[in-house]
Amino acid sequence: MAKTAKRANVVPESVAGADAGTDLAPPAGQGKRGKEEPTRISRIPILDLAPQLADNLWPAKAFVGEAVPFGATAFREGHDLIGVTLLLTDPEGNRSEHPMHPGAPGTDRWTALVTLGRQGIWQYRVRAWADGWATWRHTAEIKVPAGIDIELTFLEGSVLLAAAGTDKRRPAAERRVFAHAAADLTNPGISVDDRLALLDTPSLNAFITARPLAGLSSTSAQRAVRVERTRAGVGSWYEFFPRSEGAVQRADHSWQSGTFRTAEDRLPGVAAMGFDVLYLPPIHPIGRSYRKGPNNTLNAGPNDPGSPWAIGSEDGGHDAIHPDLGTVDDFRHFLAAAAENDLEVALDLALQASPDHPWVTEHPEWFTTLPDGSIAYAENPPKKYQDIYPINFDNDPAGIRAEVLRIVRYWMGLGVRIFRVDNPHTKPLDFWEWLINRVTEENPDVIFLAEAFTRPALMQALGKVGFQQSYSYFTWRNTKTELEEFFHGLATTTADFYRPNLFVNTPDILSEFLQVGGHAAFKIRAALAATAAPTWGMYAGFELFESVPRPGAEENIDNEKYEYRPRDFAAAEAAGESLAPYVSLLNAIRRAHPALGQLRNLDLHTSDDGAVLVYSKYLDAAHTGTGTSDAIIVVVNVDPHSVRETMVRLDVTRFGLEPGTVFEVEELITGAIWTWTADNFVRLDAAAEPVHILHVRGAAR
Repeated sequence: MAKTAKRANVVPESVAGADAGTDLAPPAGQGKRGKEEPTRISRIPILDLAPQLADNLWPAKAFVGEAVPFGATAFREGHDLIGVTLLLTDPEGNRSEHPMHPGAPGTDRWTALVTLGRQGIWQYRVRAWADGWATWRHTAEIKVPAGIDIELTFLEGSVLLAAAGTDKRRPAAERRVFAHAAADLTNPGISVDDRLALLDTPSLNAFITARPLAGLSSTSAQRAVRVERTRAGVGSWYEFFPRSEGAVQRADHSWQSGTFRTAEDRLPGVAAMGFDVLYLPPIHPIGRSYRKGPNNTLNAGPNDPGSPWAIGSEDGGHDAIHPDLGTVDDFRHFLAAAAENDLEVALDLALQASPDHPWVTEHPEWFTTLPDGSIAYAENPPKKYQDIYPINFDNDPAGIRAEVLRIVRYWMGLGVRIFRVDNPHTKPLDFWEWLINRVTEENPDVIFLAEAFTRPALMQALGKVGFQQSYSYFTWRNTKTELEEFFHGLATTTADFYRPNLFVNTPDILSEFLQVGGHAAFKIRAALAATAAPTWGMYAGFELFESVPRPGAEENIDNEKYEYRPRDFAAAEAAGESLAPYVSLLNAIRRAHPALGQLRNLDLHTSDDGAVLVYSKYLDAAHTGTGTSDAIIVVVNVDPHSVRETMVRLDVTRFGLEPGTVFEVEELITGAIWTWTADNFVRLDAAAEPVHILHVRGAAR
């Protein structure tokens, strides 16, 4: 049986009202047959709960350690004041109550920021109640100083306190304080000013805060939040092709593939840059039929390795390992070596097949047969993928589901807990909802990342049905205006269900910004990705400033998808031609500052320059886990070709300071310490340091 904890702030049942626990008020209307019909609004209306999904078909999302902003719109008729409380039930059934605080005047919006520290499904409701004491106090503080109805006003307050003083459910010490205060309010021997001062008695206010003098009460409908492990929401990803790590070109220009054992040599370098997750493209056998050659040509030579996404050959399919990479035991050894370097390994789950995949002969119904009898290959016009057959999910949906679940379970059995899913937007949503639910019911630590560059509605729906993370439009958001709109949407509009993984590049994507922006462009994109969202990623070669595109394409020339691409990372770093030290610093800053481990706390500020982007991230001491608050300001010159001098305009209240405060900031890239105010001059030279990452150190002395 689930344990039930004592509530932090208990509202007596007699105060909660008959409609507690429901969003329907008592009957208030007459139906056609004379029967009373319930209204659809509570006695004290509670509307627009947050977090929740618009259709309430799935729970909202959070991760362990996330500071979640709960909200509701609540009000009552007239001028009487109300109080609002968040009622939380954790996955083990423990209940707690958290006071909600009013937002901007006139909005009737109430919020509470709560860190959810346990994995599983949390339930919440919102209770709103008539705050008799706050209403009376507000009246008294106006009437008494004005000399209006002084004794009657004190009598009204005394009646409230006397009732609380006789409430047997309150502790005896509390009842005594209320009884004495009730008597003092109507005592003519005490001056008016002293009686009014009784309202600020510490013990009286402490008891009222803990157990308010509440009257009417309404409770909202229940909503759910699915809290997943921290890595589902926070992490730094790195992608490499294991076949390239340790690959050697022979004298005859053929290649000896890298293996899992040789790829282990790269793990310390990845860990040294501060990454948490190592993502591997498909590691399965690659088909021979229609194999692609260098730069996506159709004339592959006998030694060309082909695209890893053309899965399947006589050596097996999705549950097999390419013989060139090693054996299952070699893969287990690789996983263990990664774990020793504090890296989780993410595998690619690409539901497609080469023409040589065993599925093609064993289950032809899993593919689409064209009128001429051929099987349809994958297309995204004008792109053609003749080496890949897409899956048809309609001919045998039960068979496909069983097979994919078997495959995922197989790799889970070897220790994999993260899957990067290739092109999930080309598969049915109900399939993904079913698969992710089945898998996470068996092991809630499993994470699915959606590689979905598609229409907003479909991309967001993938997050709603269960994907813990998703690629995003970040790659194509480059100007100040584009980034402001994009970041604001991530932190607000979609934050309840969509977690962006801000990859700066992929084997498929070398953006124009990186092609033409030089080294500064790589710094800018890395700093943006690492500070704007709690999860970001990069594909190998980014740290080497690889920027030459294949003509007519938004991808690297000599693309690693179609050939071996060994790199000498150490030589580049020794020559000062590597971004690795900068990336390492970014990831170290992320680990040192809990504010950067949150998504919803991004606030935009302004500058006088159309190319200087400014945002902050703040986390109050109650949620950092360190006992101190954490505030980061990021100032970015998004033009990689220029020097920008401008004024930065800050709303300092967004990171915990009072207006007019003079404060110190530490520049975390260079170590410089400056004194700042709300308005500050900055100079950002893209050729030197295009980004300031500033830690607010508090008020200057």
